[in-house]
Amino acid sequence: MSFNIGLSGLYAANKQLDVTGNNIANVATTGFKASRAEFADVYSASKLGVGSKTIGSGVNLANVSQSFSQGAINNTGNLLDMGIQGSGFFVLSDNGALSYTRAGTFKADKDGYVTSSDGTQRLQGYGVDANGKVINGVLTDLRIDTSNLAPKASSTVESTINLNSTSEVIDQTVNAFDPNETASYSKKFSTTIYDTQGNAHPMDQYMVKTGSNTWETYTLIDGRNPDGTAVTGANAVAPVPSTMVFDSAGALTSVTTPNPVAGQPDIVSSTLTVSNWMPGATVNGNWVSNGAAANGDGIAINMAKTTQYNTDSSRNPPTQDGYATGQINNLSIDGSGVLFANFSNSQSRAIGQISLASFTNEQGLQPAGGTAWKETYASGQAGYDAPKVGTLGSVVSSSLEDSNVNLTSELVDLIKAQSNYQANAKTISTQSTIMQTIIQMT
Repeated sequence: MSFNIGLSGLYAANKQLDVTGNNIANVATTGFKASRAEFADVYSASKLGVGSKTIGSGVNLANVSQSFSQGAINNTGNLLDMGIQGSGFFVLSDNGALSYTRAGTFKADKDGYVTSSDGTQRLQGYGVDANGKVINGVLTDLRIDTSNLAPKASSTVESTINLNSTSEVIDQTVNAFDPNETASYSKKFSTTIYDTQGNAHPMDQYMVKTGSNTWETYTLIDGRNPDGTAVTGANAVAPVPSTMVFDSAGALTSVTTPNPVAGQPDIVSSTLTVSNWMPGATVNGNWVSNGAAANGDGIAINMAKTTQYNTDSSRNPPTQDGYATGQINNLSIDGSGVLFANFSNSQSRAIGQISLASFTNEQGLQPAGGTAWKETYASGQAGYDAPKVGTLGSVVSSSLEDSNVNLTSELVDLIKAQSNYQANAKTISTQSTIMQTIIQMT
């Protein structure tokens, strides 16, 4: 019996050496989780049960468990290197067969799909719709779309304007509005807007003080009326102004347009709507469309933030929602795993979101090699969601998670396993000496 006890001890010590050696070998493996050998004692039992004087029969390997504690996150400078700060696993698909990993060494293949470092598995996440909104719920292969961003026609303009209350009143019966005569207007503001082909057009607003607390605004696009007619020259069509009225405190009280005509600015409440403008070029003074069109609903210019105070006439930088065609410049990934494409037209759009998996019992996962695990009955089914949702951690881009192996602790365990092996070998050696003594007595 003593030989069997000693042999079980040698086997256990050998397994402890294997586990410790494997931890040490993977001390530099990205996303590796350290393992621990767990042992249980063995007792002999009869059909009538275990007596109070029963002697143990040795030891066996009960389990090899893994520690899923956090490893250090270190910056690499490679955008598609990703680490998880907190719980969760990246989801990889090999033609539908899913595996889970903490090693975020990803790259893009020739088709733009984000894959594992060996290129055999694709990273899973959520796609986006045509407007860049993430579609949660259905896992898909994440792909980096490098196509150009289509242009968008301008539809709204927002700005904060102050008109100097002490500006001189301009008598338009004497000095009629002429965009080429600075004396015919008090202030000019310009905003770049875009048509459906992404062509830029200057939209100029000419502010004319016509009376106490009263201003008129002329809106021209490309130096012409919104419908393309010229405002000066032989075939000139006089632009129709909008009228802004302020109270004694300098607050805007009304914005109106008398007798608006088709194609001219149409004022509703504090919003000035420029409709039917026709971007294009002119030939012999006539407008020739280049195939582009303005936004079908016109451009709404919000005048609600206009004031009249005794300070310089000025405007904060305006904002408008149109833009030209954009070429992709670079990518970025935020903590919630959203992949953003940044374009040359200063726009950014989500092109996908990384999904993380969680398990009720991580110890039930089956190691599958390549620093990956497979789902088992013991682990429970995987739950998928976006990073930073619930108990899931955040994604750190341009970084990798180091192994969580404590090298100092492993070296100490190595010494202990070696001592255990030597002690169990001594048990067998002692039993052998006793057997030799007994044989010599016969």
